[in-house]
Amino acid sequence: MPTQVIDVRSADDRRDVIHRAVQALAEGQIVAFPTETVYGLAVSALNADAVQKLLIAKGRPENQPLALAIQHSDQLWDYVPQASKLSARLARRCWPGPVTLVLPCAGQNSVVENFAPSVIQAVAPTGMVGLRIPAHDLITEVMRFLPGPLALTSANLSGEPDVVEGSQVAESLGDAVQLVLDDGKCRYAQSSTVVKVQENQLTILREGVVSKKVLSRLSSFNILFVCTGNTCRSPMAELLMQKQIANHLGCEIDHLIDRGVVVSSAGIAAYPGGRPSVEAVSVLSERGLDLSQHASQPIGDRLIEHADLILTMTRGHIEAIVSHWPQASDRITNLCLDGFDVADPFGGAKEVYEQCADQIESEIAARIKQLDFDSLLPKL
Repeated sequence: MPTQVIDVRSADDRRDVIHRAVQALAEGQIVAFPTETVYGLAVSALNADAVQKLLIAKGRPENQPLALAIQHSDQLWDYVPQASKLSARLARRCWPGPVTLVLPCAGQNSVVENFAPSVIQAVAPTGMVGLRIPAHDLITEVMRFLPGPLALTSANLSGEPDVVEGSQVAESLGDAVQLVLDDGKCRYAQSSTVVKVQENQLTILREGVVSKKVLSRLSSFNILFVCTGNTCRSPMAELLMQKQIANHLGCEIDHLIDRGVVVSSAGIAAYPGGRPSVEAVSVLSERGLDLSQHASQPIGDRLIEHADLILTMTRGHIEAIVSHWPQASDRITNLCLDGFDVADPFGGAKEVYEQCADQIESEIAARIKQLDFDSLLPKL
């Protein structure tokens, strides 16, 4: 069967392109998709014959497993039911995107165990499975109409250069590919970064679009403090937490990022760039902390997505956040262990701010005793 090439950019009806790709995959054909990194070859992972056909077309050695493309980061638990906190953290922050996570799946009642034996050998021969969500709407739209994941590999013969233009796919693989969706040049034109994660140990197997430095930041344990205006309570908590964690880890505050910790703050009703209250700056200055350069920021999708632990000043803040971001409900709690609120000192005398800082400092000390930094912080 000769290769059919569809120029997605000039297609009259995108829905027809999606339908034809879904039909081709359902029939066991190999489809070449554009991704944000390089062009990829995909087949249904539920079709053992198609997976074997892909391995032959690719000329891929048995010691180089195929990755699985999945639809949503929540599906991580289907494939890796005992995923570590670091694995979940990276999945939440890196997907969709140019990062393939290689994770242990054996003996966990993973859905991988339900695949045909030959497919398991192709995607998880050592009990580790590579998962990725490409950041290209074409492949994600197609996957919405499929019952399972795609077995995915780059659209080139093993050992040959990556293919970054749709027109190069047929040149590289000939009639081995039945359908090519040509969307021009890939955004990054570079391979995905492949990362193996076991517990909190992170190993870069292939450095691609995402560098080691960026990956280090993405793997950090992020604590987010939330109040209302982000001008006194939460920014005071941010600096006080930084100081106590630095003392606990035996490092300077400026080196926390290098140790894998990020502490930030935001407000439910904050406006960008607001200055901290004079009293809050004064109270923290007396404790050796400089709050004068703080600029307020409103809470938003990205902050919520990246936060591993969200500590609020009041129960009302929890309700406001969960109502808008229900997916964060298992990562959010009140700062005070007893469930009481940290009262807003705004408009009060300096003594009120001092009492507020004392309460925050005491609650932070209690929180730090609960945190197991040995398991939370990444080892890269």
